[in-house]
Amino acid sequence: MADQLLRFMLQGGGVRGEIVRIEHAWQEVVQRHNLPASVRDRLGELSAAALLLSASLKFEGKLVLQIHGDGPVLLFVVESDAVGGFRATVKCRDDAAIAPDASLADLVNRQGQGRFVVTLDPGREHPDKPPYQGIVPFEGDTVAEVLEHYMQRSEQIPTRMWLASDGHRASGLMLQKLPTQNQQQNDNSWEHCQILADTLNRPEMLQTDNETLLHRLFWESPPRLFDQHACHFRCSCSREKVAAMLQMLGKDEVDSVLVEQGSVQINCDYCNALYRFGADDCDALW
Repeated sequence: MADQLLRFMLQGGGVRGEIVRIEHAWQEVVQRHNLPASVRDRLGELSAAALLLSASLKFEGKLVLQIHGDGPVLLFVVESDAVGGFRATVKCRDDAAIAPDASLADLVNRQGQGRFVVTLDPGREHPDKPPYQGIVPFEGDTVAEVLEHYMQRSEQIPTRMWLASDGHRASGLMLQKLPTQNQQQNDNSWEHCQILADTLNRPEMLQTDNETLLHRLFWESPPRLFDQHACHFRCSCSREKVAAMLQMLGKDEVDSVLVEQGSVQINCDYCNALYRFGADDCDALW
């Protein structure tokens, strides 16, 4: 089935994992952004990674993954939650020449100034809890490598990811090593699981459903499957939030835009929804 995330356990409890495959939900993103193929595919990989991490963290708020770049791409952003909702966007330099086969490093780390940022935002439901933000240097050539380095550095959890995306689907597999009493056996199981997962190829990940893929990889020792939940595109923008943003800008700033353009128009970077505020709408803000 498309647009599903599945949790599982391997090798006697020593390795846990999540696998995700999004199709219709990913199309919601693709159709809203006219992106070069390499940028689109990296955004899809980051979207799959965000859904995997959200499922593993057991965090009720929002997880935001950002890659800040010094190359043709200035910013990748994916926001996800623990129940499978996500939205994604990207900002490219104007008139940047982007190769169709460009790697993530080519897109965001040409001068070595790329940064990876993880934010855990409890949201307005928990005003007493401040957001947590971790910022690390860009390490790796792929989205998977960047996430793996972050997890090792910040969470100190041995983590491997396999990610794939195209114009139709995005998918991802994440394995994490858990502590057990028999460390030697656990180390061997962890290495064996990685070797099996390293046999995955991009077409296989994009064209195969979650349960079939797990069966192909781990048929010798079938994984224990847990709950599966749906993934979906969900943008949290609203007219009320845009109005609050205009109020923060201040009356003078808003009035200057009204004089120059006749109305204030704001496009959501994620879903491209257009919010228009005429003179009467702006007067009602104050």
